[in-house]
Amino acid sequence: MTAEPVDDTRSRILRAALDLFAEHGYQRTSLRQIGERLRLTKAAILYHFPAKENLLAALVEPLLGDLEGLLDAAEGLPTERARAVVLEGWVDTMLAHRRPLGMLFHDIALITRGDTYHRLMRIAMRANDLIAGPQAGRRERVRAVQAVAMCSDPVVFFADVPDEVLRADMLDGVRHLLTATVDTGLSAGVTAGQPKRSGRAAPSVIGAARVGVDHGGAGPRRRPGRPRALDREQVETARRMYAAGDHSVDAIAAALNVSRATVYRHLAPAGESNETI
Repeated sequence: MTAEPVDDTRSRILRAALDLFAEHGYQRTSLRQIGERLRLTKAAILYHFPAKENLLAALVEPLLGDLEGLLDAAEGLPTERARAVVLEGWVDTMLAHRRPLGMLFHDIALITRGDTYHRLMRIAMRANDLIAGPQAGRRERVRAVQAVAMCSDPVVFFADVPDEVLRADMLDGVRHLLTATVDTGLSAGVTAGQPKRSGRAAPSVIGAARVGVDHGGAGPRRRPGRPRALDREQVETARRMYAAGDHSVDAIAAALNVSRATVYRHLAPAGESNETI
């Protein structure tokens, strides 16, 4: 009778550990319980995994490896193509690892130490850089971080939704995020061929971002007294929104959290009355 291959024993331990971690949580699962399920001694498990933390690291390894491979493949591609590859590939990778991802969500504090945590941070930073692009400003980088979250979190919160349905919803959501703002530099690649958002989607996204900075998230109320002036970037944004024909002056004012008069002042060409706009 031949001995059981080492790799097969290791795989069985990992499968049993994942099942028990999902049922009871990492903290409440002991090596003895894993051994009992497999009819192995605790010593046999320790031969393959010197500590329970090593089990967790091994369960996360395939996810991290696939994400690193995805980013390696995207690096060197043109910015728009790299962005599309990362976003779509990120969703597919998360869906492919739904079970260990769900386990990590319940015991997320366990990976906030050691090499696994630092590796996750490096992966996240690489993804953010590729999605934002090499010339990205603060707003583009904020939306890159938001995009990664939109391509990850639903996998945990909607565990009962079939892969193909959730995949479509996630990609649709990130597409709307990246097309809801005017000329953010993130709208190409994954958004190619998608119709431009109309109505008030753009103001709501831009407004929410600006309110969070200017008012600590207190809401879209204007400051009392004289409206503040727009900076150069905001002036350009206001003019693009107005030129696109999809936003009224009121909508632009709400998006930028200023008064209508402030918007009019910056939209009016030199020597032209506000009343003609």
